[in-house]
Amino acid sequence: MLWRLHTGAPWRDLPERYGPWQTVYERFARWEAEGTWAKLLEYVQVRDDAVGQVEWTVAVDSTINRARQHAAGARKKGRPAGTNWRIRNARRRGRPSAGPGAG
Repeated sequence: MLWRLHTGAPWRDLPERYGPWQTVYERFARWEAEGTWAKLLEYVQVRDDAVGQVEWTVAVDSTINRARQHAAGARKKGRPAGTNWRIRNARRRGRPSAGPGAG
């Protein structure tokens, strides 16, 4: 199982010395469903962190955070973009009030 994860090769390319690929895959899938892989990872992280061998660095690759092309023209919430809203608001503020106490 670790050979496959290390190489990224398809399950069908698993070397024969590990047995039938279907058997190895079924075991892998069962361990994943049971949480065995998560427990192993947690054990290794806790053990190695206790002796200072884990560097907790996180990196995010921006190439995977792209919006679809259709999102480029979507309307934005909040204030409208551009300067037209400023002009409209300035005109509204400049008009005399027709309420009580008006001129």
